[in-house]
Amino acid sequence: MLITGGSSGIGLALARSLVEAGNEVLVCGRRERSLQEAKEKVPRLQTFVCDVSRRAEREALFRWATSTFPGVNVLVNNAGVQRETDFRMGAPELTDGESEIEINFTASVHLAALFVPHFLGLDRGCAVANVSSGLAFIPLQIVPVYCATKAALHAFSMSLRSQLADTRVRVFEIIPPIVQTELHRGEGARKQALRGIPPERVAKAVMDGFARDRAEITIGQARDLKVASRLAPHFFHRMLNKLVAG
Repeated sequence: MLITGGSSGIGLALARSLVEAGNEVLVCGRRERSLQEAKEKVPRLQTFVCDVSRRAEREALFRWATSTFPGVNVLVNNAGVQRETDFRMGAPELTDGESEIEINFTASVHLAALFVPHFLGLDRGCAVANVSSGLAFIPLQIVPVYCATKAALHAFSMSLRSQLADTRVRVFEIIPPIVQTELHRGEGARKQALRGIPPERVAKAVMDGFARDRAEITIGQARDLKVASRLAPHFFHRMLNKLVAG
């Protein structure tokens, strides 16, 4: 199993749970030091330095994973970043730092395009699991690009699942609520993260969802946001943003 962004947060918590269940787990991350610290916590991890925002590095990750561990049969697209963006100020964040679109969405699509043909050639069950967010359903205005990428990832997961319905490749979507991770870059979003659930709770829910073969693993308050998006999306959008602003 390969988990992107696996050196901390949800990725590391899930990696630990998978290792404890007897799986061989590969994780990638941008910083060697963070990966070393992750391996100290979970010694059986296999690590690889990769910035998934870069196409060439994604391709290098694929080559490493499939050549060194040819039986790799699960891809968890977990790497993500969340930035506060105010378009009234010209949104300089879109060009001067980490690209939410590239990391949160493009990388997941590209890695799926690389790994799915490999999975189809294996004589065993395989899976792609995309980590989206409850904010894919009711967006938070202070992080508009993040919410849009997660909504796109939700739609992509549905379409990919349909395409692969007659194959051995399952497609899961992991839909967490606010989680206590290093994902958040803005001060306002970091304050919200303090209200979040621990990543270990997400990992437990994911392991249960995998075991029960649930295509959409919706966790905690993310369930409420999903239901709200069907009932009265504009009303709940206003309510959520008013709550956060307060």
